[in-house]
Amino acid sequence: MWGLAVSESSQFSSLNQWGQRLVAAILLGGQVMVHLLAGRIHRRNTLEQMSIAGPESLLIALLTAAFVGMVFTIQVAREFINFGAANAVGGVLALSLARELAPVLTAVVIAGRVGSAFAAELGTMRVTEQIDALYMLKTDPVDYLVIPRVLACCLMVPLLTLLSLVTGMSGGMLIASNLYGISNQTFLDSARSFLTVWDLCSAPIKGFFFGALVAIIGSSWGLTTTGGAKGVGQSTTTAVVTSLLAIFISNFFLSWLMFQGLGSAVLGGF
Repeated sequence: MWGLAVSESSQFSSLNQWGQRLVAAILLGGQVMVHLLAGRIHRRNTLEQMSIAGPESLLIALLTAAFVGMVFTIQVAREFINFGAANAVGGVLALSLARELAPVLTAVVIAGRVGSAFAAELGTMRVTEQIDALYMLKTDPVDYLVIPRVLACCLMVPLLTLLSLVTGMSGGMLIASNLYGISNQTFLDSARSFLTVWDLCSAPIKGFFFGALVAIIGSSWGLTTTGGAKGVGQSTTTAVVTSLLAIFISNFFLSWLMFQGLGSAVLGGF
């Protein structure tokens, strides 16, 4: 009984700490917006973080998108062919990638690669008192450390999302033509008939919001790190998990706002 009580107390303490850090992340997001409106942008740091969030993350994001597009086509093409709807394979893949798969999976990759790095780097700076040194130098950590990371993710994740969309379509088209005999022209015509301009705009819009979430959560968890090296590891893990939860939850609300009541793109494609 004593062990059970200790375990429950520990879980409650962890949940309480997580809630406090989540509130701190929300407040940090508000600070970022206020500072951005004031034009406080450290350009050199922003360019460095854009390199990390963009070009250095490009390969893994595109590989993920390519194989997701190929797997999706394998799962869908056979069933559509059996129903006599082979000409809809490209359109369904295009809709799935543009509306959900490309922005969500790209954000997941960025959360795992970039968000964790933000939490670990800033967490290490916190426990080694480098953050305190910035205050002593009259440098605001939000301006110098957080805003460059938020801007980098907000700019790079939408671009990576669009590139992932193109790569996923290419992977799907490769499988459709080589395994199921669906011509490239049929595949592309289907995608053009199914997609609308709004579908193409929704992907980078989602990417923008997901990038902001990943950067703010990773930075906030890093800045609130305590407990030395062990605390840095815990902050990194919790930041990634929280970022993934935020991505999936916000994706529901964004999808609900963007696509409810817009009619059926699929029926229009036949």
